[in-house]
Amino acid sequence: MPLELGEKLPNFALPTDEGGTLTHTNLEGKTTVLYFYPRDDTPGCTTEAKDFTAALPEFTRAGVTVVGISADDIESHRKFKQKHGLAITLVTDTDKELAQALGVWGEKSMYGKKFMGMERATFLIDKHGVVRKAWRKVKVNGHVSEVLREAGNLAVASGTDIG
Repeated sequence: MPLELGEKLPNFALPTDEGGTLTHTNLEGKTTVLYFYPRDDTPGCTTEAKDFTAALPEFTRAGVTVVGISADDIESHRKFKQKHGLAITLVTDTDKELAQALGVWGEKSMYGKKFMGMERATFLIDKHGVVRKAWRKVKVNGHVSEVLREAGNLAVASGTDIG
């Protein structure tokens, strides 16, 4: 069963494009946006990554960390970031453990063909590691603005230790 709203993220350790490791404990004390996307350097994924990068100063001012996650490997992430001037941290979930825990890895269909893949989804995590909001089957246009609004609200509430 995928995690539900109000549940804590599971333990995880995933490599970042910056050479580090993102873990559930790294996120403690921070409001975090984890956004899952299907593949590096595809049209929708590129638009979404650029939108998050453009809004990164606003997320940062609100005290919110933004992390992009796909099953692509680290080298693919590095090329994707460099090609498009992305400023967000990208994480690889090649084993799909976190994606499966959040229910975003599964069967997809395109042009009548079925295959396993990553659903475009975004999760808002509070400073205690609890999933507070989930956007599933995300449409890219306007998505980042909505996430920023919700993340800013949660960050303010968390700053006053509500939630």
